[in-house]
Amino acid sequence: MAALTFKVTRQNPELIPPAKPTPHEFKPLSDIDDQEGLRFQIPVIQFFRNIPFIQADPVHVIRAAVSEALVFYYPFAGRLREVADRKLVVECTGEGVMFIEADADVSLQQFGDDLQPPFPCLEELLYDVPGSSGVVNSPLLLIQVTRLRCGGFIFALRLNHTMSDATGLVQFLSAVGEIARGAKTPSIPPVWERHLLNARAPPRVTCTHREYDEVPDTKGTIIPLDDMVHRSFFFGAAEISALRGHLPPHLRRCSTFELLTACLWRCRTIAISPEPNEEVRMLCIVNSRSRFNPPLPKGYYGNAFAFPVAIAAAGELSSNPLEYALELIKKTKSDVTEEYMRSLADLMVIRGRPHFTVVRCYAVSDVTRAGLGDVDFGWGKAVYGGPAKGGVGAIPGVASFYIPFKNKKGENGIVVPVCLPADAMEVFVKELEMMVSREDDHNSVPAGRIPVLITSAL
Repeated sequence: MAALTFKVTRQNPELIPPAKPTPHEFKPLSDIDDQEGLRFQIPVIQFFRNIPFIQADPVHVIRAAVSEALVFYYPFAGRLREVADRKLVVECTGEGVMFIEADADVSLQQFGDDLQPPFPCLEELLYDVPGSSGVVNSPLLLIQVTRLRCGGFIFALRLNHTMSDATGLVQFLSAVGEIARGAKTPSIPPVWERHLLNARAPPRVTCTHREYDEVPDTKGTIIPLDDMVHRSFFFGAAEISALRGHLPPHLRRCSTFELLTACLWRCRTIAISPEPNEEVRMLCIVNSRSRFNPPLPKGYYGNAFAFPVAIAAAGELSSNPLEYALELIKKTKSDVTEEYMRSLADLMVIRGRPHFTVVRCYAVSDVTRAGLGDVDFGWGKAVYGGPAKGGVGAIPGVASFYIPFKNKKGENGIVVPVCLPADAMEVFVKELEMMVSREDDHNSVPAGRIPVLITSAL
């Protein structure tokens, strides 16, 4: 498929302040929020169809709704400052979030039936305004609304990850949507209360947090190269059923997240072929909101997840059946408790807010239930709503997302963007094909029907 190219005409970036005066105060982030591994910008994108009977301009509607929503979420209109011991604090200045109005000479249809990352011309749809992307002293949100030739539009956003996780971001965007559709106040009042995830006094590490091990990098870590390939893979009911067919009966009731994570970890390890005795790591991003007693308040919009890590020798992981990886993933997920989160906050303070280990590491984040596709600014739900690309983070290529997706046949499933060097990607595709096309399983995907969305508009 030829690469889709188009021209985007942008207006000058502007700052959108809250619609009414808001308090000038200093609000510290939690000791989970300001760890090194979250000090980056995360891109999100949503595609909306034209609704013929709606005459309103999405740019004007969203601009006004963002301004009104910021009255309730005024910390987003401030700027981060770093104080003693690398602590991050929001100075609620009311300066505003950065907003870009744009028009593109392309229609939604031209992006094709399968809208999934990586998206063509992303840097045009979410323009990196020079000087705007710092973690401190910079806008905490950048929003670009691009009108399309067909009357649809694209809403793209860049979030400073220290402020919120996917659940928190969706809560803010839902408030913008509700206000855009006529509400005066958000249905879920925002809750700051970041002290709920602060270290204890005195801090004490009571759990094992191997995700923050200091590991020497011998070899096997993927450093971004010029020949990195981005591809997206679709897992529908047939692919998931085929993967379950690899498991002994007592493990087949595992969650889709556990199954997919075990499969991808094993296939990726084979593809990058570390030394057999090298440790490889799988970070599972686990939302801890419901693991507190009482649970965190409903409107809490800070980061409330952990990165527990499964660890195996590369040779063991590659040569053992899928159940070996699965058992490790299941155990890792179950480690996250309220005590684990308290211990994690304590570790951050004791060790100076370290980055999680990226040596021979792969991370997955499941946003299938986050609701990024459910946000409604008045034009109905997005055709696609989710991460704008895979492999984001302080170290590109280390992370993948699980994104809810409906393919052109109408099948619901999960799309996973993966970023690997070109030669490793070839091996990864072959391994994955073998996993989903078992000759002895009537539920399996026919050989040759690889669940790769190679039709990415790139």
